[in-house]
Amino acid sequence: MAQHWTELIPIDRYAVAAGGLLHEYDRKIMTLLYQPLIGSTCLSLYMTLWAEVEENRIWSESSTHHYLMTTMGLGLKEIYEARAKLEGMGLLKVFIKKEDDIRSFIYELQPPLSPQQFFLDGMLNIYLFKKVGKTQYARLKRFFSDKAVHSQEGYTEATKSFQDVYMSGHQGLTQYEEHDLQEDATFMGRDESDGIQISIDTFDFDLLMAGLNESLVPKNALTKKVKLAISNLAFLYDIDVLQMKNVMISALTENNDINIEELRKSARDWYQFQHNDQLPSLLDRTQPAAQRTAQSAPASKEDELILYLETTSPRQLLKDLSGGAEPSKGDLKIIEDVLFQQKLLPAVVNVLIQYVMLKTDMKLTKSYVEKIASHWARKQVKRAKDAMELAKNEHRQYLEWAGGNKTSKRTSKKQPIRSELLPDWFDNDGGDVKTANEGQDEEMEKKKKKMQEALKKLHSGGE
Repeated sequence: MAQHWTELIPIDRYAVAAGGLLHEYDRKIMTLLYQPLIGSTCLSLYMTLWAEVEENRIWSESSTHHYLMTTMGLGLKEIYEARAKLEGMGLLKVFIKKEDDIRSFIYELQPPLSPQQFFLDGMLNIYLFKKVGKTQYARLKRFFSDKAVHSQEGYTEATKSFQDVYMSGHQGLTQYEEHDLQEDATFMGRDESDGIQISIDTFDFDLLMAGLNESLVPKNALTKKVKLAISNLAFLYDIDVLQMKNVMISALTENNDINIEELRKSARDWYQFQHNDQLPSLLDRTQPAAQRTAQSAPASKEDELILYLETTSPRQLLKDLSGGAEPSKGDLKIIEDVLFQQKLLPAVVNVLIQYVMLKTDMKLTKSYVEKIASHWARKQVKRAKDAMELAKNEHRQYLEWAGGNKTSKRTSKKQPIRSELLPDWFDNDGGDVKTANEGQDEEMEKKKKKMQEALKKLHSGGE
């Protein structure tokens, strides 16, 4: 949860290394396949580091991060966040050495996946399809592939082997020639790139195996390769253990093995059935570490709330507020639009969810959410605490947007005034939720308590 300046400062030095030989064709792969997922800033950082190492082939000269900031015209925070995304995509490895108060980094560039690996990855291709759409995805696939002109059907291979063509002489080597052969060197080359792999520790395989019926799915069908595929699919499609058993059964072969391609297809079909033929989007799950302010040991109730908002995804917050029930497709679509179109960070969106749901009778109203989100985006709100402060300062304006004033004018003086709920953080003393009017009715009091109970799952991480 450290701020970016605790991880990186302008005078920290770095050198760039090539983890594999980068080709000109990789530029097209990075630009057309990876850029829609990681954004232009990440692509710019990758290309800048590539240019530095390209000058000296395998290693670059040592530089300060201030030089990188000047070259790219970006702040250190943007560079740090872009670096983290490249790491997450498997495009960059970071090594650090600390000597006294001096830090040095090695940034080892990793080659991107080949087009064949990318389009058969099972994760990245799904995110790309969701991001660019069916038409552009098909266009990209055509760009990076070609039809086979000739078929090998009916042909028999007649290629000669090495020993059929060459023979080996057996003259001895001189001492100097032997030395030349044994000389240490780092050779230019390129290993096969690894795809994105979610750790198998993120999925409860013990629970899965405990619930498996041996007559349906033998436990020995869970090979390492199958487990790796299940971990990725569970992350990609948010599949729990119970549902994963059903997905596995549908991918079982006659030999009681699990066909991984069928497993992927079954998982995708399940997700699209649940989400109206949509595919998942690539989202930051929680607030980026560089934009967090809460400490691991919060000192007040407000700090506890901020810690929860910064370490919980918007989807999980919606789930917590509904007592563990899955959010509706409509609510998820509203949140996805806010994250992508308004480019609000997850913790800021969490504050927005909490505020709007209390203002609109525990419902997410699309127009109201988008109006406040647009305002916060223009204000460039990045942190949960800043969003709370802005909501306090602009509360009267937001009341008008919600139609609060209009409702008040229509209310008869003899009728009880329907008071509005305010979140915990509106009370500067960190006390319980306050109401704008002492005449709050019993129904609204129940809703307030329900919201409070849901938001008190701070230490449990929002199960």
